[in-house]
Amino acid sequence: MAKKTKGIVVSDKMAKTVVVEVKRYIKHPLYGKYIKSSKRYKAHDEKNEYKVGDKVIIEETKPMSKDKHWKVAGKI
Repeated sequence: MAKKTKGIVVSDKMAKTVVVEVKRYIKHPLYGKYIKSSKRYKAHDEKNEYKVGDKVIIEETKPMSKDKHWKVAGKI
């Protein structure tokens, strides 16, 4: 089963690729405080239909290029 996660499209300038920023909270190991953390993933968008600001679900897939291992599953 492929991993799925939610994020926001922050760039759509590449052909058939969007950059999705995924934000999450991480608990600090010593102090217990929750810290915001974000990571950007390049995701495959076959029809170039997703634009900046769209909330999307991405899922893990086989590697399509050097750093593209995700594809957009749909819009939220």
